[in-house]
Amino acid sequence: MDISFIKPKQELTIVHENTTIAEALDIFENSNFRAIPILDTTGELFRGNIYKMHVYRHMAENGNMDLPVTTLMRNSTKFINLDAAFYSIFFAIRDLPYIAVLDHQNHFYGILTHASLMESLSTSWNVDRGSYVLRVRTPGQRGDLQSTSKVISKYTDIEAVMTSNSHPENKSVDILFTLPVGLENSLLQKIIRGLQRKGYPVVEIEDLHN
Repeated sequence: MDISFIKPKQELTIVHENTTIAEALDIFENSNFRAIPILDTTGELFRGNIYKMHVYRHMAENGNMDLPVTTLMRNSTKFINLDAAFYSIFFAIRDLPYIAVLDHQNHFYGILTHASLMESLSTSWNVDRGSYVLRVRTPGQRGDLQSTSKVISKYTDIEAVMTSNSHPENKSVDILFTLPVGLENSLLQKIIRGLQRKGYPVVEIEDLHN
């Protein structure tokens, strides 16, 4: 994981496990945070998150506001490590506004937000250096990626590739190719015709700069 997409602890608003719910409420009311990380008293270990909605619900139910934030703590097991693989990150964060990141000593390093993850995806997909994204439908057989890449490479470089298995009922697999900036439309049409001749229809074309 590229640590430049992680917001480090020093730049975050955090609470400690002995912070009261009333103190957390003050923070929420003076910010636009949905959730705040809870650390132990040393400021090193991640304990979980406290959410604004849970604080407000607790207050509406006349709950004791002097209780520690750990009373309302959530996501105590929701964290990743600095060397986590992309797929584990993607699935760990999907229901959260952010995911806690731990360093190699399992100390709290910072958070990775949804927005940062999307930026990371955009960077890895070379959107800024792309002109078109072609969604090419394949039968999902061995050699499809090689065959389709070979057709495209006759005409231009390939900036990025991603696969999408969005049709499990018929086993087809879509391959998304990002083509480089400056590709002329006439060359794009030759690529499309070349793919279709090989039995790989282009089902969608996205113009990244339109």
